[in-house]
Amino acid sequence: MDSTEVVRWQATGKVRSLMWDGDDLVDRVDGGRRWTSDGAEHQSRQLYAYPFDRAVVSPSGRYTVTYTERGTKALLLDGQRIVRELNRSHYHAEDFDYPVALGALADGREVLVHCPESYEVIEVEDVATGKRLTHGERTPIDVFHSRLAMSPDGKHLLSAGWLWSPFGIARVYDLERALTEPTVLDDEGLLPPGSWADAEIDAACWLDGDRLAVATGEAEAEADEGDLGVLGPEQLGVWSISERKWLHRHRLEVPMGTLIGHGDRVIALCEYPRLIDVATGAVLAEWPEVVVSSRVGSYGVTHVPTPVAALHPDGSRLAVAQPDGIAIIALPRSASCPSPQGASSR
Repeated sequence: MDSTEVVRWQATGKVRSLMWDGDDLVDRVDGGRRWTSDGAEHQSRQLYAYPFDRAVVSPSGRYTVTYTERGTKALLLDGQRIVRELNRSHYHAEDFDYPVALGALADGREVLVHCPESYEVIEVEDVATGKRLTHGERTPIDVFHSRLAMSPDGKHLLSAGWLWSPFGIARVYDLERALTEPTVLDDEGLLPPGSWADAEIDAACWLDGDRLAVATGEAEAEADEGDLGVLGPEQLGVWSISERKWLHRHRLEVPMGTLIGHGDRVIALCEYPRLIDVATGAVLAEWPEVVVSSRVGSYGVTHVPTPVAALHPDGSRLAVAQPDGIAIIALPRSASCPSPQGASSR
């Protein structure tokens, strides 16, 4: 097991979001507060008179959504200019993470994906114009969408939300088809519910345009260990959209928490960061000196926040918010480590 260098940058206040801009780091929640590559902090003059605590950024870096993770309010920004206010339903908003993502479709258009009217209805909008791209009558299943993420190729959408019980689930949707048939966003999606056993899905992330990493928790009931086609409880699996099957499944020896895709590996953020090989389930490196929360899933307790972290676009470094600043972890190199769109935890 490897452990690599950790560099620490100081911060004068709480770091609430992290995005890479070249070799600089930016906190968009704090109006664009910036740390240059030498670790020097530069304050922003842009402040928001509202307690936003999370942010996502578009692939181009031009657009940002700054939002309250367990609230109903958000801002869409073009640079530092406020484009418009966003909202989501008040219904159980304090109980689960705000569903919002920014990404680019296969044709290059940057889009906003969120649930502006109902917790169970996903809408897609052109960021530049505000035009809604999902039109027509909807017939949603009663699911609380959360932790939305577009695939790197812009063809699919992940929702790692929950059903009323509560019970953590994942849905994968054909985003290209949804632009002409928006009701595909209202069904069970491309990841069959029967493909995992009676265990909650605690976390999921894209590895590339075809593969999805999924972590499950403990089983609600006794699971059938003999079913070779099913992801079992307390496992890490890799699902292929094109092959419609689990490529890998491994028993978890460590908690997963929040996942960030890193090529053929995932970064698991729970108590401290770990780098895990998805093909073998082996922990390749870990950093117990970098403390993060033990948050699991998209719903539930409010006093355990989601870790704030960002993977550098070239896959070489992971930035993790700390109580007194930022930890920069130099990651072991891999033969394949493409970065998904929006490679940051929220």
